[in-house]
Amino acid sequence: MKTIAIKGDLRNGLGKSANKALRKGGQVPCVLYGQGENVHFSVYESDFKLLVYTPNTYLVRLDVDGNQVMAKLQDIQYHPVSEAIIHADFYALNLSEPVDLSIPIRVEGNSPGVRAGGKLQIKIRKLAVSGLIADMPDDIPVNIDKLEIGKSVRVRDLSVDNIELKDTPENSVVSVVVTRAARSAAAGEEGSEEGEEGSEEATEE
Repeated sequence: MKTIAIKGDLRNGLGKSANKALRKGGQVPCVLYGQGENVHFSVYESDFKLLVYTPNTYLVRLDVDGNQVMAKLQDIQYHPVSEAIIHADFYALNLSEPVDLSIPIRVEGNSPGVRAGGKLQIKIRKLAVSGLIADMPDDIPVNIDKLEIGKSVRVRDLSVDNIELKDTPENSVVSVVVTRAARSAAAGEEGSEEGEEGSEEATEE
């Protein structure tokens, strides 16, 4: 699975004033937990760019003052007005134990429903999964080669080796729906056929 390296610095002080000073300097107060005692550190906000503002899911190779650990971003908080990152929680991972992650889907194939004028709708962009890190894929393929108009690919239709999909099995992942234009065109054709039939009846009379 894809990983991204992030370097952190141990925090000398805790509390509101210390956090305010960090943010003023362009850093984000962070906490690493999952390995016994929590580790308080800071990361420059710019270093979150590739981790947060992306459709991909990454594990984090976290280096805090030379101590390295594999982790996942557990929670992140944003300023309600500026939307700047103001706090982040990381969870240290055990490579021999299952981990819960959200993995993006990857649509592949050519839907006959789309070719017939339908519109593809993606209902779930990331699926909740559980498994060992070694088995985690970068994405989950969703094949739409047999997807007709009005049909869906549901969670129950997907499978990944050695990975448990935790979303509700009946949830729709992708669907093909009738577009407004196609519906209008169909209604127009029906109206045209009715008009032709009425004209033929009038001619016969």
